[in-house]
Amino acid sequence: MTFRLSYCGVFAAFFLLIGCGSTSLVTTPIENIDTIPLKIADLTGAEKRNWGHLDLLKDTIPGMSIDKAYSEIIGRKKGKKVIVAVLDSGVDLEHEDLDDVLWTNTKEIKGNGKDDDQNGYIDDIHGYNFLGESYNEQLEYTRILRLKLGDAVLQAKAKAELDKEYQKALQNKQQYEQILQAVKNADAAVQKELGKETYTKKELASIKTEDQAMQQNISILMQMYNYADSIPEVLEELTGGIKHFVEQLNYNLKVDFDGRAVVGDDPYDITDTGYGNGNPQAIGEDEDHGSHVAGIIAAERNNGIGANGVANNVAIMSIRAVPNGDEYDKDIALGIRYAVDNGAKIINGSFGKSFSPKAEWVYDAIKYAAANDVLIIHAAGNDGKDLDNPSNPNFPNDQINNGAEIADNLITVGALDSKYGSEVVASYSNYGAINVDIFAPGTDIYSTIPNNKYEFMPGTSMAAPAVAGIAALIRSQYPKLTAPEVKNIIMQSGLSIKTPVILSGDASKTTTFDKISKSGKIANAYNALIMAEMVSKGKINSYEGE
Repeated sequence: MTFRLSYCGVFAAFFLLIGCGSTSLVTTPIENIDTIPLKIADLTGAEKRNWGHLDLLKDTIPGMSIDKAYSEIIGRKKGKKVIVAVLDSGVDLEHEDLDDVLWTNTKEIKGNGKDDDQNGYIDDIHGYNFLGESYNEQLEYTRILRLKLGDAVLQAKAKAELDKEYQKALQNKQQYEQILQAVKNADAAVQKELGKETYTKKELASIKTEDQAMQQNISILMQMYNYADSIPEVLEELTGGIKHFVEQLNYNLKVDFDGRAVVGDDPYDITDTGYGNGNPQAIGEDEDHGSHVAGIIAAERNNGIGANGVANNVAIMSIRAVPNGDEYDKDIALGIRYAVDNGAKIINGSFGKSFSPKAEWVYDAIKYAAANDVLIIHAAGNDGKDLDNPSNPNFPNDQINNGAEIADNLITVGALDSKYGSEVVASYSNYGAINVDIFAPGTDIYSTIPNNKYEFMPGTSMAAPAVAGIAALIRSQYPKLTAPEVKNIIMQSGLSIKTPVILSGDASKTTTFDKISKSGKIANAYNALIMAEMVSKGKINSYEGE
């Protein structure tokens, strides 16, 4: 779908709302974006925690102008509460920054073991858990081999992928272990040299020695400061990396592992729906992804603690359907339908995979959401690849083989870094002029994790909920706008930049920003709300279709 924009006789995605008598607000002048001075200084602590909400022109940081939107447009206007489903790994329902923004099924009586509202799900007070007690899971191509799914061609493709990824995980594990040991040894030597357990980068650099072993120790540790602010943080990151690769080898890439057995259903029978439970709470501290996503969308704003979500009048519906491994197509399809049937107007999906044996179930669910005016926001993925290349599939999506969209209610989001300029596209972010719709802040985003904690996380998984938050703001303030209208407002109102950008972290691989997504833009809440106002008042003509 495209928008036909007409205001004061001018067709444009951006327009100055001056001289026609409707409002005194002005959109961010698009012509100034590529001439602004680049921010050279490192982000301050406050900017790091909030950079995705800042304004490109004012702060020279490629945020979404969230703070500006609240101060100049939203103000004290609450709007209508919008239910946003977080289709993810589960949410910490007791988190201090999330407990007051949860969706509650008022028709269900908690803990009585009955389906009081007759929606097909028992005790679903804050959402539903399609994973039951399962946590670790295989990747889809590993399952294809274990269950002998598909034909010989699919089997061969899955085996080639498994062999490649298994060796990569094994090598990464070994390399991380070697680096960890080297850092531990160097850290112990420096602690002894300085006579203290903790030290700063400055203190490390001040050590004067002719001893070659100590010089090497200092060199190792100085390199580590490129990856974290302290050596204990480096050790924590390396330990976490080793744990990740061990889990890959023991679960994700292990052919004879079956993580689904505890659930008790047939995951390849879409009619087998009597499984899971009504508790979509994240299992343990390690299952933090869904909580982080939920916080980006809707963490309680201005309460003096933690983080601020993008949207201020949201009810988060938690749908636990993404394990520590690849999600099942059945769970995603049923999760989308659950969200739609229980009132969600926006669904965030920060997950994806390269094989999808039952993709048609998910396509049907996306169409079902479209038929019920529900907008889906999906992460583009973190492989640093061009999704328009048929060899780089990313499921779910709304297009088959780069063809026409199957529905007009899905936005695929790539990730930005906080440094405006040639490196603004996150090195890990997928891209594609056909298969990615828009970009949003994704690197080192500060948000909620279980047990009343907060953490910085990177990924298109963080960029998608940022856009979901903008969509929630629009649907809250302008509830009569349809899902396709909201999608097109977000895409049309973003900030266009023409600067050449580096892709996949490879300096030899550059193109202009406008060629790596369908819109060629950065999501911007301030502009989106102005455009939504115009559409809602009929000052811009919109139409659905090609």
